[in-house]
Amino acid sequence: MLDNTLFGLSLFPYLVFLGFATRSGRMPRLTLWGFYGTLVFVAVTIPVGLYAQRVYGTSLANVDVLHGAAESLLTLTNVLVVLGLKRALRP
Repeated sequence: MLDNTLFGLSLFPYLVFLGFATRSGRMPRLTLWGFYGTLVFVAVTIPVGLYAQRVYGTSLANVDVLHGAAESLLTLTNVLVVLGLKRALRP
């Protein structure tokens, strides 16, 4: 129960970060898309985790197909962050 509470509370600082990053106008657009994509990852992972628990009787981490798909989405968001920063650092 504590982990769910901490997870929920951790979204607030992240949303504040996204707000500042968006309003500053200094964050590379592709990087910003990657950070917003992390929210999509969270929004997708929660129901998929519930599905894994209900259908397979175990956590998402133990259902390889679902876990792999979720982690692929997270990997995509990380790639967007890195590519955006790489482009911004080009001379």
